[in-house]
Amino acid sequence: MLDKGMDKEKLFEKLFDYKKMDLDYASGKILGSMCTKPDPIALEAYKLFIETNLGDPGLFTGTALMEREVIGVLGELLHLFNPSGHIVTGGTEANLMAMAVAKKLFLENHEGVPEVILPESAHFSFKKITSMLSLKPVYVPLNDEYKTDVSVIESLINDNTMAIVAIAGTTELGLVDDIEKISEIAYKNNIYLHIDAAFGGFIIPFLEYDNEHALNFDFKCKGVSSITIDPHKMGLAPVPAGGIIFRYSEHLEKLAVETPYLTKDKQTTIVGTRSGAGTAAIWTLLNYYGKEGYKKAVTQAIKLTNYTYEKLLDMENINVTCKPELNIISFTSNIKSPKQVKQELYEYGWRISVSANPYAMRLVLMPHVKQEHIDNFLKDLNEILKRE
Repeated sequence: MLDKGMDKEKLFEKLFDYKKMDLDYASGKILGSMCTKPDPIALEAYKLFIETNLGDPGLFTGTALMEREVIGVLGELLHLFNPSGHIVTGGTEANLMAMAVAKKLFLENHEGVPEVILPESAHFSFKKITSMLSLKPVYVPLNDEYKTDVSVIESLINDNTMAIVAIAGTTELGLVDDIEKISEIAYKNNIYLHIDAAFGGFIIPFLEYDNEHALNFDFKCKGVSSITIDPHKMGLAPVPAGGIIFRYSEHLEKLAVETPYLTKDKQTTIVGTRSGAGTAAIWTLLNYYGKEGYKKAVTQAIKLTNYTYEKLLDMENINVTCKPELNIISFTSNIKSPKQVKQELYEYGWRISVSANPYAMRLVLMPHVKQEHIDNFLKDLNEILKRE
């Protein structure tokens, strides 16, 4: 720390120097992130509520009321009309809260080491969570479509099975598990079922599917106990803004701890001090966009995804992993490894990601990505594949 503070002008010169090192979503060159440029109206609301603390809601009653309203809207979006939950930092914290609840419920009637059945496509947050909560992970293999092999799940259930996790929008491929069937298994066996819809939760409700191909993933499935949904992804909110929704209020109460020196006597979140700015941003977006606005944003993202998919199918020496369900595309090259292509694209300023299962290049077509960006990307990709 400096003995004497810096002049404001010099200070902000340094800040802008640091900012120049960051890549900008508006450049269209961030093609591997599930986050996007926040909507300007959300930033206005965020700044207005920057000093609020939902960890002490008695001091910020208006912000706390907004959180309850936001949870109500998110619950309705997921076909639950009396939801309980919170706006949290993101999918990792939301998943952690769900597993903490499931463990508390399990230990009320069991003494063994709790096991959680996870798909091989589960987000890496579950590796942290199983370690933190001393859970035994039991992995379900994927089928030929890179989704949870539902036929295997019942054979993995035993007296120590604490919970089952299914994914609505896998991180690597954006695919949706057969949650309707998984829900039936969980309900029949009286096992807690958590849906990680951190990515898909703000996409699937706004997609237009015919009845034959509808993606049933939420609380319409009676076995679903909780759902993770992240507004800071396709919800267009600034980071951090995750969400966790519980079917039953008594499940959320399992996390309650006394807070005698605050304005409320208990908390039901993992994080104590919680900024209300993210909640204000989400409340603003939900009321500003409405269902029609989000439907338009999702439709545009899916349209660009399909455009990119068709272009990649036509490219020589490119193999697309599978037809996209949401706005993620995975592909490989006959000529160069995904890691090599990623490194060479880096020289052109592009930031894509490489998935582990399958080992492939991965594009996420978020709202900040436009068709002209994709056309430029494909041109550069083609040049790279032609290079020795």
